[in-house]
Amino acid sequence: MNPLITVDSVCMDFDGKRVLNNISFTIGEGEILGIIGRSGAGKTVLMHLIRGIEQPPTSGKIIYHIAACDTCDYVGVGSSAGSPCPKCGGTMKSLDIDLWDEKNSAMKRRVMKGTAIMFQRTFALYGNDRVIENVLHALDDIEYPADKAINRAADLLDEVRLSHRMMHIARDLSGGEKQRVVLARQLAKEPFLLFADEPTGTLDPQTAHLVHTMLTEAASANNMGMVVTSHFPQVIEEVTDRALLLENGAIAHLGDPKEVIRKFMEGVGDDEGHKAPDIGENILTARDVYKRYVSADRGVIKAVNGVSFDVSEKEIFGIIGKSGAGKTTLSRIISGIIEPTSGEMNIRIGDDVVDMTKPGIEFRGRAKGYIGLLHQEYDLYPHRTVLDNLTDAIGLEFPKELAMRKAILTLKMAGFVEEKSREILDRYPGQLSEGERHRVALAQVLIREPRLIILDEPTGTMDPLTKIDVKHSILHARDEMDETFIVVSHDMDFVKDICDRLALMRGGKIIQIGKTDEVLSSLTEDERQVMGKASSV
Repeated sequence: MNPLITVDSVCMDFDGKRVLNNISFTIGEGEILGIIGRSGAGKTVLMHLIRGIEQPPTSGKIIYHIAACDTCDYVGVGSSAGSPCPKCGGTMKSLDIDLWDEKNSAMKRRVMKGTAIMFQRTFALYGNDRVIENVLHALDDIEYPADKAINRAADLLDEVRLSHRMMHIARDLSGGEKQRVVLARQLAKEPFLLFADEPTGTLDPQTAHLVHTMLTEAASANNMGMVVTSHFPQVIEEVTDRALLLENGAIAHLGDPKEVIRKFMEGVGDDEGHKAPDIGENILTARDVYKRYVSADRGVIKAVNGVSFDVSEKEIFGIIGKSGAGKTTLSRIISGIIEPTSGEMNIRIGDDVVDMTKPGIEFRGRAKGYIGLLHQEYDLYPHRTVLDNLTDAIGLEFPKELAMRKAILTLKMAGFVEEKSREILDRYPGQLSEGERHRVALAQVLIREPRLIILDEPTGTMDPLTKIDVKHSILHARDEMDETFIVVSHDMDFVKDICDRLALMRGGKIIQIGKTDEVLSSLTEDERQVMGKASSV
């Protein structure tokens, strides 16, 4: 296999702390390399360095072995040297480019144009445009011939098996369908290397498996290399040819994906116990809640179709179901982000019952201040420190000393140890791993001391050990802060461990409400396949 990238003795320091230590490996042309490790192990930092973004390594080199056209700006794999340029017919010449050498800045830009990326929590689509229009935008960005663009866009949608959705509005797609549109848009660039950063972390297992198949087929069909980062063993096992395990910024193992996964899972266990809570009175009551949308393509969509349920104080109430069942829409109604079409949604604040379906500061406006929501596509302020994100960025004005004390306490509730909490206060979100950013986002919700917290797919990008930490942080918050949680998830292992009761949704309706074990035991075979082992995704 011809080499595509050589990573040579790379080290990376942030604020005097080493986050990558003497990293060396190669990636071959057309090879799919997986990078796995716990949150904070250095996966995202390493990917950024290989992509050529953010800041250069403290030491070491990242060398691309490429072929570049001597007439236009086209760049391809090194083995194409000596052949005609597919873009202009010029001659392809072999080059070894040290990506972070300042004198190579012009060639670096050309190399980066030959790569593409799928991000982990944002679909980056034109939500109001049709699916095929989204792909056409990508072709237009690379100045693809306009007279051939329609057929090329249709071919790309065939490749990701979305021809039956090409006329749908992008915002109306499921998460898995959106991720496949993203893949089609990236393939439009005809990259020689694709970066997939936690590509299926928020998808259910069945949908994730389909996207994994799309990725491997796309790599094979286009002779495209790929770098995949993930916390999840199933991603590495299903997608990659070779895997690399990072631990505390160093390579702990490199080789066969199954062996790397075995090493990664060593020591994963959970022995901490929690006493049963004292469940209180109803804090939330929903009766006959509907939410209808009108789509030009699909007519009237009943996203939530007449649901009724109660949630009690200090309860951890789960809402489960396949993608498209209505879980996220219902969570946004509960949090006051969107209005239901009809029905009642009452929340108890102190001794008062507030009607969430009515606008105004005495109704929904009052209640929203006591409801926290951590959405699966959360965002932090990138140019503010962790401390600022937790305090003044969300309108909490404390003296510096009290702000730090409150921030550290809240970060501990979100799963950080005290030493790590203090360490990250002055860091920016871009200097944290995805798992660390997720826990900071959870802390951003907790610091406002809400009475009810809604967690939408809270474990989407977490490694198994971090998931255990977050489970205990939720249970501690319930025990110590009298918090009530609504957990929206397709991670059956997680809801089994943490939820007191579950509501199962199908087609916008709640089909069953009951104790967690009872509801899980009543899942259909299809639902078991879709949701059954989400923790391995």
